Amino acid sequence: MHDIRAIRDNPDAFEAALLRRSSEFAGISSRILELDAARRAKILEAENAQAAANKAAKEVGAAKARGDEAEFQRLRALVSENKAKIATLNEQAKAEDAALTDLLMGLPNVVHDDVPDGTDDTENVEVHRWGSPRNFAFTPLEHYDIPAAKAGLDFETAAKLSGSRFVVLKGEIARLHRALAQFMLDTHITDHSLLEVNAPVLVREEMMYGTGQLPKFGEDSYQTTNGWWLIPTSEVTLTNIVNGDILEESQLPQRFTAHSLCFRSEAGSAGRDTAGMLRQHQFEKVEMVSITHPDQSMAEHQRMTDCAQNILQTLELPYRTVVLCTGDLGFGMVKTHDLEVWLPGQNTYREISSCSVAGDFQARRMNARFKPKSGGKPEFVHTLNGSGLAIGRTLIAVLENGQQEDGSVTLPAVLHPYLGGKGQITAQGQLA
Repeated sequence: MHDIRAIRDNPDAFEAALLRRSSEFAGISSRILELDAARRAKILEAENAQAAANKAAKEVGAAKARGDEAEFQRLRALVSENKAKIATLNEQAKAEDAALTDLLMGLPNVVHDDVPDGTDDTENVEVHRWGSPRNFAFTPLEHYDIPAAKAGLDFETAAKLSGSRFVVLKGEIARLHRALAQFMLDTHITDHSLLEVNAPVLVREEMMYGTGQLPKFGEDSYQTTNGWWLIPTSEVTLTNIVNGDILEESQLPQRFTAHSLCFRSEAGSAGRDTAGMLRQHQFEKVEMVSITHPDQSMAEHQRMTDCAQNILQTLELPYRTVVLCTGDLGFGMVKTHDLEVWLPGQNTYREISSCSVAGDFQARRMNARFKPKSGGKPEFVHTLNGSGLAIGRTLIAVLENGQQEDGSVTLPAVLHPYLGGKGQITAQGQLA
């Protein structure tokens, strides 16, 4: 959501910021200001009519008291006429306001100055790289073809149960998946000082509006028959913890983490990443969310990125970090770092985490504010979110990077305590 006052004050700057995303926003400031002017005109007209009605109502009593029946009847008719006029004007003002709100709610966030210009992910800019892809003495396999993993990745049963883009995890693969989630949570809580939260995966519609999934991206998520939405990420629940709140400045920053199921329809992704478990309708993720003071949000963005990078480094997984260009930037974000893990089976880097700062974009939609220590009116907080990490994709990365020529998989040392001290999955699918 955008500040209409800021748009009024500098419409050219607002439009220029959106044009960095796409040329489709040419003329958007004029459209906004036209709707805003029409809305304000109707509100003013209604207020003037109400003032006239109030004045006439007072004069009715005076006319009655002095016995001026003609004037009494005229004023009564005027009051009645003004009531109808006021009701009509208020409805028109309400409609103009709704039209303006709908337009603003459908517009993406402005872009931070240091985000690179570009049209798609090929123009993202690498800013950091850690680790070197391993040199294999054999041709590395994709995760679903590795002997150690085959018995634990059951796509056929999942298709019978639910259809495509689902998987049933079994045995040691299910245990490894669980161990990864536990390791991520423990690290974020103990080393990164995040507060663990276990929240619902079903939310009210206004929560999806609050974080920007609605109204524009409703087809990407699932809605129940009674109006709840299944969360596409626990960003929705964690960020909306402060929905409608006015915090004390001393309460900032607030940093949350959660392990949750996530649900995405993958609308528009037909034919993309259909093999294996890279892109699923249901998956699990450990999420990070920060609620910060506006002056601290960019520093918090780097901190959050560091937290996600630390998970990958501790798992000994090679990765690179890129800054998303304007053409690849998410709807509600001013800046995003994508962490891309090396997948030897695909011989490429693939996204495993996005760490983003939304500025006050989500806070305005949620009406989440804080009281400055120095006094004055409450201000909007800034919000950030990041994957720390996507568990299924981390499982893929661990399997592919740890695979051996005999079909076994060597597991990162940090996971051994979560697996009964075992450090390998044999080619037969057993922990050893």
